[in-house]
Amino acid sequence: MERVVITGMGLISPLGNTIEQFWDRLVSGESGISPITSFDTSNFKTKIAGIVHDFDAEARFGRKEARRMDRFSQFALAAAEDAWIHSGLQLDKIDKERLGVYVGSGVGGIQTLMEQGSVLKDRGPDRVSPTLIPMLISNMAAAMISIKLGALGPTMSPVTACSIGNTAIGEAFRLIRYGGADIVIAGGSEAAITEISLASFGNATSLSTRNEEPIRASRPFDGERDGFVIGEGGGIVILESLSHAQRRNAKIHGEVIGYGASSDAYHMVATHPEGIGAYQAMKLALNEAKIQPEEVDVISAHATSTVVGDRSETLAIKKLFGDQAYQIPVTANKSMTGHALGAAGGLEAIALIKSIQEGIIPPTINQEVKDSICDLDYVPNIARKSDLTIGMSNSFGFGGHNAVIVIRKFED
Repeated sequence: MERVVITGMGLISPLGNTIEQFWDRLVSGESGISPITSFDTSNFKTKIAGIVHDFDAEARFGRKEARRMDRFSQFALAAAEDAWIHSGLQLDKIDKERLGVYVGSGVGGIQTLMEQGSVLKDRGPDRVSPTLIPMLISNMAAAMISIKLGALGPTMSPVTACSIGNTAIGEAFRLIRYGGADIVIAGGSEAAITEISLASFGNATSLSTRNEEPIRASRPFDGERDGFVIGEGGGIVILESLSHAQRRNAKIHGEVIGYGASSDAYHMVATHPEGIGAYQAMKLALNEAKIQPEEVDVISAHATSTVVGDRSETLAIKKLFGDQAYQIPVTANKSMTGHALGAAGGLEAIALIKSIQEGIIPPTINQEVKDSICDLDYVPNIARKSDLTIGMSNSFGFGGHNAVIVIRKFED
């Protein structure tokens, strides 16, 4: 079996659109949460989000190409192009039949659907764009990357809600591990900050309503958390077989060593209150990595800032790690980025890779009030230096989908 390494990373995020800016702001404990200005939120319960700024799709892709992609595909393609450049790969020096793309989106082109729904209502069926469907469907992010790079290998768009990024990375890891590809572009993308999304999540009482203090709204594990903050963005990594990476003398940023997936089999949107599925996915990931729980140096939590979700994840960690759970730092990037849904896993994988490389654990900000169940070491408010070798990243999604990846510092 092949070892699988990370050779490139790219992202679009509420904390910046380069790895350097994203990482610097994450370590500094800066919040990317701000008021929504793209539409009138006067009648909405929630008026804040983790919004991507300074992203001009027309400047990047040209007006014609940009207008044929929904915002989620734009994010994915931009992040993939940056990851490709970061990897140092050259298209004329690889076998494109062994280049794959595993990139998904939870919601897909919801902004395009809303816009064209209005066209249908106001102007009639003859005025609806023929590009609606290809812009709407969630596989189009992977397709656009494949088309742009000429990737002829396996291309797929996993749809596992908020665990998509980890599902994509984990399945890509296995594809390479068992010889199905040399390189896979993997991750997730989302652009669901729309009126209908905000209304639905708000009416489900899932979102924070701390509108007057946006930077304090996302507070995973804190005793006064009142819901998640919706975010957007794209997070993409380049996975490559070690043998292929070494043949071209690539710079290696880390190694994927395990992946675990499970289902809660419990509820459409609520996590299992005892974290049974989360526990199972973490256990499977460690088993595939062939490591013991005590070898994990840091956990990147799913931690969306909901009461039930944060508690169930904490219980799952305690069940798997036992007394050791209190010795392992647990960090929650969503305290700063908000919950980017299908993009979250990709963004958090990049943060974990950087954390292991730099020996710094980003903080979980807005830790102010203790929760009797959420009593682990959440790296409160200030980043921490630490010697890190192995990290685990958790992602859990609506429908009970759980996906966990394990990343290790690369050593020959």
